[in-house]
Amino acid sequence: MILLIDAGNSRLKIGLLPDGAQHRQADTQAFDHADTQALADWLQALPQTPARAVGVNVAGAERGDAIARIVEHTCGCGVEWLRAEAQTLALRNGYQHPEQLGVDRWAAMLGVLARQPERHPPFMVASFGTATTLDTVNSDNVFLGGLILPGPAMMRNALAHGTANLPLAQGVATAYPTDTHQAISTGVAAAQAGAVVRQWLAARTRFGTTPDIYVTGGGWPEIRTEVETLLAQAGAARSVPTGPIYVESPVLDGLAAWVLQTAQRPE
Repeated sequence: MILLIDAGNSRLKIGLLPDGAQHRQADTQAFDHADTQALADWLQALPQTPARAVGVNVAGAERGDAIARIVEHTCGCGVEWLRAEAQTLALRNGYQHPEQLGVDRWAAMLGVLARQPERHPPFMVASFGTATTLDTVNSDNVFLGGLILPGPAMMRNALAHGTANLPLAQGVATAYPTDTHQAISTGVAAAQAGAVVRQWLAARTRFGTTPDIYVTGGGWPEIRTEVETLLAQAGAARSVPTGPIYVESPVLDGLAAWVLQTAQRPE
């Protein structure tokens, strides 16, 4: 049993890769970073103790060290932290300085790439978490670059805390908002959808074909309708795009792919 760890900005996600399995178990456990005891209790309750742990960490060194201590105490093994690099498996990194790329983004692209056949169309990975990231991979498995912007919740919080009179909005996006909550919610959804369509159009122009879009993250339900509507409008002139494909935990899928494929390499 191998423990898969995704230490994100907001939450800690855990997955399991059973011995002999070709993919991780679908169930994902999520913990608050502050509740280290909940993680320890969950690990101790497992019917089989993991013999290895691999993960990604964008939550800072202090949180990473705390997670590693719990894993070592309960499982007796250290954590192998994956890092972004010039190439991992078949995925090549187009960043000017590959090590500067967020490792969660890198692992998510690995996870989506693991779903692809050998010949596949270009694709985007859109993650709507604390931050929203939009990354593009071409048909030759090269990560070309991507965007980072505040996630939906961060946008709402910025307006609520950075102004004197605007609320922490809860509302439904609409074409012509008639109250402040609707105005903010619609503005947030429009900003997120606009960024997605901007990158989708850039990829379509560059490749001459419609890129697939894989989406993930807790902010996706809030903006899904706006994204799908805008994509359909943007694609109407040439071809209606394939709808976004939801992936629950591409980072954990990427870690599993890395473990399985590196294990199969000859010595």
